[in-house]
Amino acid sequence: MDLPGPIHDIILVFLESVIFLGGLAVVLLTNPINSAFSLGLVLFCISLLYISLNSYFVAAAQFLIYVGAINVLIIFAVMFMNGSEYSKDSYLWTIGDRITLQVCTSIFFSLMTIIPDTSWYGIFWTTRSNQIIEKDLISNVQQIGIHLSTDFYLPFELISIILLVSLIGAITMARQ
Repeated sequence: MDLPGPIHDIILVFLESVIFLGGLAVVLLTNPINSAFSLGLVLFCISLLYISLNSYFVAAAQFLIYVGAINVLIIFAVMFMNGSEYSKDSYLWTIGDRITLQVCTSIFFSLMTIIPDTSWYGIFWTTRSNQIIEKDLISNVQQIGIHLSTDFYLPFELISIILLVSLIGAITMARQ
C-alpha cells in the first residue's frame, strides 16, 4: 500500500492499538464466545496489518486460515459447550491469573530491554514497482504450491486427516 508517511503511521498505530485491546479482551473477558469474537477481531487486524506492509499473500493466508477456519472452528466448539458454568459468578483473580500476570510482565519488560539493544543491521526496506512485486508474488505462490505437492505432501495430508478427525469428534460430542 503506497500511502504517505503520516497516513501510513496513523493506520499502523490504529491497527496495533486494536490488536492490543483485542488481545486484552481475549484474555480478560469471562464469556468464551466474546473471547472468541475478540480473537477473530485480532486476527482480522493482523491481516490488515500485513496488507499495510505490502505482504498480500501472507494477509490472504492469515485471513483465510486463521479468521476463516480456525476462529470459526473455535466459535463452533465454544457454542457446543455447556454454557451454564460460565454464567456463575467467579473470582476475578485467581492464583493462576496472578502467576500468569507476573510471567507475562517479566517477559514484556525483558523484551523491552532487549529490543533497543538489538542490531538491526541487515534489515532493509525495498521499494520496487508493483509489477516486480506481482511477479515475485506469483513465483512465490507457485513455489509454495510445488513444495506442498512434492516435498511436504505427507505432512500436508496428515494435517488434513487430523483436522478431519477433530471435526468428526466435535460433531460426535455435540450430538451427545
